[in-house]
Amino acid sequence: MTQNAPIPSDLLRWVSDHLPGVDTATDVSWPRGDSRVWRVTAGTGDVFVKLSPSAKDYEREIAGYAYAARVLAPHEAPRLLASDPGLQAIMSTPLPGRVVRGLPLDEQEERRVHEYAGNLLRRWHDHSGPPSGQDRADVRAFMEDQAEEAASCLETAAGHLDREQRALVQCVSRELPRLADSLPLVYRHGDCSTRNWLWDPENGHGVIDFAMAGHGIAVEEFVWLCGAVWVTRPDLKSAYLSGYGRSLSDAEERVLRLLTARLGVSYLATGLTKRNPRLVERGQLVLTRMTHEYR
Repeated sequence: MTQNAPIPSDLLRWVSDHLPGVDTATDVSWPRGDSRVWRVTAGTGDVFVKLSPSAKDYEREIAGYAYAARVLAPHEAPRLLASDPGLQAIMSTPLPGRVVRGLPLDEQEERRVHEYAGNLLRRWHDHSGPPSGQDRADVRAFMEDQAEEAASCLETAAGHLDREQRALVQCVSRELPRLADSLPLVYRHGDCSTRNWLWDPENGHGVIDFAMAGHGIAVEEFVWLCGAVWVTRPDLKSAYLSGYGRSLSDAEERVLRLLTARLGVSYLATGLTKRNPRLVERGQLVLTRMTHEYR
């Protein structure tokens, strides 16, 4: 969505029913097609209002808010104030702090942020209920889908990969399905990247956006961090896992590398198909890191 979009009139009416005296509604959406979020001010108070892009996203996010309210403090996760399934609208409280992505931090404070983030996610995971048989079946299906997508992307991108990169993507297709049953399942946040982290020196770490919350493998939470951050900053990985309270198992480390490689080849194939040089560059960077740099 283009930023500075006005809040839709039907959404504004709904907000006004729950928050009398609305003064301003400022578009704070991320610069991507399906992000529609406004910061609404009424008197001296603010709320965030979001339009979910689909019914599935809306349902997951509502469930995620309920889960967050049980396991995290109000300064660590926003609270749901109102929702409307017809509009797929969500109103929530603001959190203290600033979004971590792009935040200028020195290395020591970055490590502190990552340690706090790992601790928060561990507490989130530790309240997961036992996985059901359907949860296990869904994970197997997910791993099969990831393997098939990697094979399909390889057909498109093979000519742009070196021998080691092609071999790694082939490993994604072969290995992911058989590793599915060896991994711990949790109730995931689902999009635990730094754009959804907030940092406040007084209150610590907070997390937002529960639209991808649901049961899955714990290590999937770390894929974006692995490809974008940890490969060049192993100290941040160490800090994060210190906060998380455990190291990754050998199987989890292997799956993390494979899932991150799958993400990279997907970026590359999509970029080639859509002639998007930024996606091509991003995909090549991730694959180079997973093949030659990540330890």
